[in-house]
Amino acid sequence: MTVYELKLEAPWDEVKDMIQEVNPDLTDEDLRYEKGKEKELLERVARKLGKNIDDTKGWIESVSHNTGLAG
Repeated sequence: MTVYELKLEAPWDEVKDMIQEVNPDLTDEDLRYEKGKEKELLERVARKLGKNIDDTKGWIESVSHNTGLAG
């Protein structure tokens, strides 16, 4: 069973910016985040990236753990 709650180490706006630096094909609409609607976010991003939800969740969380390291 997939747990959809994201464990982020940085504010979503920072994480979103880093995600878009790495993958500019993801739009603001793709990355629209509302607390309690993580499943919808993960489904949109997973579909766009061609990945499964678990991999997408792990990737987003790993980006959030590396804030300040992109350059």
